[in-house]
Amino acid sequence: MKIRFGYVSHALSLYNCSPAKTLTLTRYKAMEQNERLDKLMDVTSQNIKNTFRALHYNVSQQIPLYRMSSSMVPLATHPEVEFDYLNIFLDQFKEIGEFIKKNQLRVSFHPNQFTLFTSDKPHITDNAVIDMEYHYNVLEAMGIANQSVINIHVGGAYGNKELAVNRFFENIKKLPARIKKQMTLENDDKTYTTAETLEICVKEKIPLVFDYHHHIANNCEEPLESLLPKIYHTWESTSLTPKIHISSPKSDKEFRAHSDLINIDFIKPFFDLAKAIGEDIDIMIEAKKKDIALLQLMDDLSKIRGYKRIDGGTIEV
Repeated sequence: MKIRFGYVSHALSLYNCSPAKTLTLTRYKAMEQNERLDKLMDVTSQNIKNTFRALHYNVSQQIPLYRMSSSMVPLATHPEVEFDYLNIFLDQFKEIGEFIKKNQLRVSFHPNQFTLFTSDKPHITDNAVIDMEYHYNVLEAMGIANQSVINIHVGGAYGNKELAVNRFFENIKKLPARIKKQMTLENDDKTYTTAETLEICVKEKIPLVFDYHHHIANNCEEPLESLLPKIYHTWESTSLTPKIHISSPKSDKEFRAHSDLINIDFIKPFFDLAKAIGEDIDIMIEAKKKDIALLQLMDDLSKIRGYKRIDGGTIEV
């Protein structure tokens, strides 16, 4: 089996390469009218350029997975901001998409925790739809919407998990079918366990992005060896390899927080189980040191008997 790896948005090995430079609404509104568009274009241009720099770096390091920053276009979904970013940057988006396709990279988005479908407040759901549309539109402008995913969490429980899940089933109907087709759900570290998230995914025919760290922090009764094949099965309706998130606890006291690097002892039980199943998987590393953590993990895994590093970001087991 092959395990491919990637990291989240910011290539720390590159100088001044943040793809998530920001412009706050307060600062935007304080500007003169004629300055606002220039500033939006300047910040977005830097973020797009740095996204492209990171993608070039990934190809040079043979890193096949990459999560693009949701903050690529600042204030893109704010109702008080008019910014035709799709047309303004269409050529740049197309160039990035062609580069991704040419080099067979797998990219994704992961909107923030406020993009959810369990709320009883209609405006929260409406905003979630708007945010999902933004992410999808960027992928579509790049020409890669049909091969990329937008990953979110189920949402809050609001004191009654059963009612919240029922609201999810109702609220998700507001999401256009073309976007829902590209979405995934992830088990979280406090509320929805792997088993609960899996049940929702099966009912809605949504692939499940399994997070091992979250699973350990928010465990369920069903053993992982029986859950994992079912999780893989949720991806069968797509042309994509099942995707996994890994990270390590910062400390025993701050167990849910991510550490700088990946602790091989913490993550090894998952790799042992994945090896026993034998199916190819793609892994997104959610560590504070991002690409540095990925390269360190490649070194650590390659020292284990039975794990062969075949390029910069791929292990053969």
